[in-house]
Amino acid sequence: MSGAALGLEIVFVFFLALFLLHRYGDFKKQHRLVIVGTLLAWYLCFLIVFILPLDVSTTIYNRCKHAAANSSPTESSNITGLYAAATPVPRILLPFMQSYARSGGFSITGKIKTALIENAIYYGTYLLIFGAFLIYVAVNPHLHLEWNQLQTIGIAAANTWGLFLLVLLLGYGLVEIPRSYWNGAKRGYLLMKTYFKAAKLMTEKADAEETLEDVMEEVRKVNESIKYNHPLRKCVDTILKKCPVEYQEKMGRNMDDYEDFDEKHNTYPSEKSLVKLHKQVIYSVQRHRRTQVQWQILLEQAFYLEDVAKNETSATCQFVHTFQSPEPENRFIQYFYNPTVEWYWECLLRPWFYRVLAVVLSIFSVIVVWSECTFFSTTPVLSLFAVFIQLAEKTYNYIYIEIACFLSIFFLSICVYSTVFRIRVFNYYYLASHHQTDAYSLLFSGMLFCRLTPPLCLNFLGLTHMDSSISHQNTQPTAYTSIMGSMKVLSFIADGFYIYYPMLVVILCIATYFSLGTRCLNLLGFQQFMGDNDMTSDLVDEGKELIRREKRKRQRQEEGESRRREWKERYGHSREDSTRNRNVHIDPKESNFSDISTNRSASKYTRANNRTERDRIELLQDAEPLDFNAETFTDDPLESESGRYQPGGRYLSMSRSRIFDDV
Repeated sequence: MSGAALGLEIVFVFFLALFLLHRYGDFKKQHRLVIVGTLLAWYLCFLIVFILPLDVSTTIYNRCKHAAANSSPTESSNITGLYAAATPVPRILLPFMQSYARSGGFSITGKIKTALIENAIYYGTYLLIFGAFLIYVAVNPHLHLEWNQLQTIGIAAANTWGLFLLVLLLGYGLVEIPRSYWNGAKRGYLLMKTYFKAAKLMTEKADAEETLEDVMEEVRKVNESIKYNHPLRKCVDTILKKCPVEYQEKMGRNMDDYEDFDEKHNTYPSEKSLVKLHKQVIYSVQRHRRTQVQWQILLEQAFYLEDVAKNETSATCQFVHTFQSPEPENRFIQYFYNPTVEWYWECLLRPWFYRVLAVVLSIFSVIVVWSECTFFSTTPVLSLFAVFIQLAEKTYNYIYIEIACFLSIFFLSICVYSTVFRIRVFNYYYLASHHQTDAYSLLFSGMLFCRLTPPLCLNFLGLTHMDSSISHQNTQPTAYTSIMGSMKVLSFIADGFYIYYPMLVVILCIATYFSLGTRCLNLLGFQQFMGDNDMTSDLVDEGKELIRREKRKRQRQEEGESRRREWKERYGHSREDSTRNRNVHIDPKESNFSDISTNRSASKYTRANNRTERDRIELLQDAEPLDFNAETFTDDPLESESGRYQPGGRYLSMSRSRIFDDV
């Protein structure tokens, strides 16, 4: 493959990482260092995965020609340079940036100090693992310490933890991804699951609101105690800027800036407590905003799935929406994706497409599981990935090698990376779409990708027998293994853990298929969606009632808006016409200017006298007594004349038109 293809891959991967970061992050509100660090980590990890098939095909080409001069040295050197640049940068920067973003300090110095302390503890664990490996190598008389071997030991220590986590995520993704598409083709499954999510999200939303209220109460107390001339007032102002606007207005109205503080009689919070409060404010506001946005998105999904269920029995083959989309759709999309096309896709084609896709993904999963259990066998070759690559190598079909490698590594990365986007560790780590992911979770995901990508690539090279520690052949290594090293230095890892631990993916796939993890979480009190559980049925019924309530609320709002629109169209034009006719009308019988002026002056005083007389009469006349037991009444007795007030306490105009029932 030419260097132009490598350039296209670099550009494509960059925009892919940028698109995903835009979906989960918020470019406007989050710090630039957080955005740059996460983008760098995602981009470099995705880039390694995408250029690995090119690395494999280039290595096989060099092996077949038996000479480095006949190969493509420029392209190989470019790949090696990319691997060298992608390895150390994210691992060094992301932990520090993560601690810096999570810190509640008010100054850059305070945040850096907190980040240094946390990273010292974090890297201490890795130093212990590295020290254990170093002692083993020093004690073993058959091994001699060199710089390259020390580098390999460090890489092995990092990849050991990454391989442990990789097998866990891979075992879950190999089963859950095909099953999610298969269940998505079932009628009513997605709707029931959406009801279940609505019930859980409402509980989380109420908890987030309560937590925000408690934190805002603490901020209010601190705001009232620390006055304008206190040394810590700048810290309080920084905290207030992070609060929602409505709370800022309330606290601003209740504050008296002219009252001085007294250090002798009052007790004030310390700077350490304000740092803790600042951290709580950031967390609570982010969580409250996230639950609000997720609730609105979930409502739209539930309404749409209910529309799909209703339109399945439609005889007109036209998809009808209960509510129109608040955002205007593109004309190009409206032309091609019209109601007829939408009905055929949602009600007929999409279920069958999901079933076919689930079957194809299941076949890939079976191939991966079989290859993970047999990739250590070289005579005969049992790994299907290695069989495919060796057959293409015999026919010198390098395009087929790249396509096969790309599909294989792409499926493996989807199974692993999609699990990273799905998992949620309480509120500590959670990737929420629609720009609702906090800075800590974004940086943590970048760290996970940096930990998972090297063992993922090494595992793929082992499945294809491109790693010399697996094939046991003295051949030219790939550019990736030349940078990342091999497991030959540590025999008990190369011949033990690295070989047999991936076989546990079979046990994890079986556990995922029977939902053992979900059942354990249910026993521990964490509600999970299970069709044969009473708790799931109760939450589905609760979510259905919540969606029905929100649907009625939105229908009343739309009906009220339509009635107001009709009222304005019906009576607004008549008022304008009457006003226009009143201003334009002129009596043609009046001939001279003096008569007109005389009549105008006379009519002026006459209208004034008549208005005064009418006001006097209306004030002196006895108005009809109001019925305070009626459903509605008015405080103005003059309105009874124009509105034809009834003795029952209701106007005839209102009782007929029922225009203001929604107010």
